[in-house]
Amino acid sequence: MLLSSQSDNARPFLTWQRITDWAQEHYRSRTFNKDERIPTRAGLLYLVERGAVRLVGTSQLSSEAAAEPDPELDEDALGSLALGGHEEAFLGFVGAGQPFEIVAQSPFSLESYAHVDQTTVIWLYWSDLDNWPHFRREVLDAFRYQHQRKLLWLSTLGQRRTIDRLMGFLTLLIEEFGEPCESGYYLPWTLTHAQIGSAIGSTRVTVTRLMGKLRQRKLIFLYKDGLIAMPASQITAQPG
Repeated sequence: MLLSSQSDNARPFLTWQRITDWAQEHYRSRTFNKDERIPTRAGLLYLVERGAVRLVGTSQLSSEAAAEPDPELDEDALGSLALGGHEEAFLGFVGAGQPFEIVAQSPFSLESYAHVDQTTVIWLYWSDLDNWPHFRREVLDAFRYQHQRKLLWLSTLGQRRTIDRLMGFLTLLIEEFGEPCESGYYLPWTLTHAQIGSAIGSTRVTVTRLMGKLRQRKLIFLYKDGLIAMPASQITAQPG
């Protein structure tokens, strides 16, 4: 669900233009370079005007879990725990036109980064939306949609086999953010195997091996400069 000018049919472009103008006038808009950390705090509403934001999380329990892992965990999960104290867990993307919040909840820490160059983010207080009541409803609808997608993500992460978690994770990403190409849909942003591993509770080495299997089975393919893509037959929901 997009709130931006990319979805002009859903809402007049003028509304979004008024918000971006207001944000610039009140110094509530900033553009970030790729991988630059976006300063955030709880209680504020953020809107991605352009580009894409990468959400990551860390846990203070990671290092303790790595030091004393559960003996019943499989090798892949143990490898993930070993990395947990040193790597951030990829939690998803926020695309252009979408809102996000950063919730502070100990012992977890959430952070946001610009995933591509020239990513522009607007920040507001919730009370600022009183100026645009229709837009407030769109923001709440977008959050409800994101919540539904997170439930699907949790269902995918509950799969026992790593390859099933990987395939489900890639499918969800491309269903939500994919753009059309000659043979299907592709994810328009790069995503490292380490980031994928952190998202599905695996390791970079395992993800690399399983990505090779999925390519052999023609369930995924690489588009242009190594972007992950899927045949249209694998996508159950049309991206966008």
